[in-house]
Amino acid sequence: MTVLIADDDAGMRLVLRKIIESMDDVVFMGEACDGAEAVKLYEELKPDVIFLDVDMPVMNGMQAAEQIRAAMPDATLVFCTAHSEYMPEAFELYAADYLVKPFKTERVRQTIRRIATSQAQVKTTPARTLMLKNRDGITFLPVSEIILIYREAKLTYIETINGTFTTSESLSELWTKLKGGEFFKSHRAYVINTSFITKMQPYGRWTYVVALKDTKKTALITQEKLDELRELMRL
Repeated sequence: MTVLIADDDAGMRLVLRKIIESMDDVVFMGEACDGAEAVKLYEELKPDVIFLDVDMPVMNGMQAAEQIRAAMPDATLVFCTAHSEYMPEAFELYAADYLVKPFKTERVRQTIRRIATSQAQVKTTPARTLMLKNRDGITFLPVSEIILIYREAKLTYIETINGTFTTSESLSELWTKLKGGEFFKSHRAYVINTSFITKMQPYGRWTYVVALKDTKKTALITQEKLDELRELMRL
């Protein structure tokens, strides 16, 4: 698990870094001394968790958290502050925890272990709902309604039984959330819901066109991936 720290107190950053570096399977990625730098580093490094102080210069921790949450709805936020009065606001931002200074080292370790366990469970369990950030806000899509996901013109498109949606998330990011269920990555630009497949037709020497019910949009599958799909479905 990767962790980023944001606190304007150099001593507190050192304490948190030492705790993180002492734990197995936890990697310290970097530190920020103000909220604006925290947002910038989070977008660059994309850590699993960010520890945020509330009272920071340039941009406070709550403002930074709002920007991070807007850019990455699945971000895991942990507030680490001397101000207990911000706790309700922190949990409105779906914070994973709220640590009030001064705190014990074991309290931080418990938080990290709990988050690591939770994230490990999420990574091994296919999502039932996708939470997608787009221009209109955040859209929640039931996974069972998704027919096809494809990448085109720097956007990712999600074909569902109720229409087409777009997101700035990469195909690989969505595939990570979906794999393990009915979904199959048939091509570098396509993820298909196998329960919607109706037929396949040759397209060139080593590729096939996949037709799917409830949509006119088709997908591609390579011969290698078709062999893999046959094995998975035991055809």
